[in-house]
Amino acid sequence: MKKSLFCPLLILAVVGVAHGGGPQKIELPPETGSFKLAPGAEIANGQCLTCHSVEYVSTQPPMPRPFWAASVKKMMDKYSAPVPAEQVEPLVDYLVVNYGATTNSAAANTPAQSLPMTSKPAETSAADAAQLVTKYGCLGCHNATVKIVGPAYRDVAEKYKANPEARQKIAEQIQKGGSGKWGPVSMPPFPQISDAEVKLLTEWILTQK
Repeated sequence: MKKSLFCPLLILAVVGVAHGGGPQKIELPPETGSFKLAPGAEIANGQCLTCHSVEYVSTQPPMPRPFWAASVKKMMDKYSAPVPAEQVEPLVDYLVVNYGATTNSAAANTPAQSLPMTSKPAETSAADAAQLVTKYGCLGCHNATVKIVGPAYRDVAEKYKANPEARQKIAEQIQKGGSGKWGPVSMPPFPQISDAEVKLLTEWILTQK
């Protein structure tokens, strides 16, 4: 018994010495996927990808609505997911329709880009832009003045204020997502946001101070 305990402890000691005995940094690959494009995908992308990958949902066994409703409730109650109350039912609806008992199959892994995109009505004011950041779950990662997961909007505005390509770069980041500009955390793509909405969000972001 003593011998069997000695070997693992010796291995751990050697590994600790080899790595300097300090904490080891592990970097996970950035999340590049997005949820299937359908009504409610903007909520799932904005709220769910903050903490886990698409595969966390798409690899679940086929389950009915009570399972998805309980899962969303657990994320909110146990992990403090900031899902607005008015988005809970639409989010559950989306998960049931696209990843539920009758849909969580091989087809569920179809890339979002291959599905038809639906257009959204144009918005026309700063107040509407503020509503859009809530609608698409932007506030789960961003704040107007303080960095959360992603940069504060005023920091984005400051970075691009003298850049003649600012609007194009911000619009591309919104629709295509990406990582590396503000740190290792990847921003999910939002291809379902219409060009009019992207333009409105871009102009609104650039006005933040």
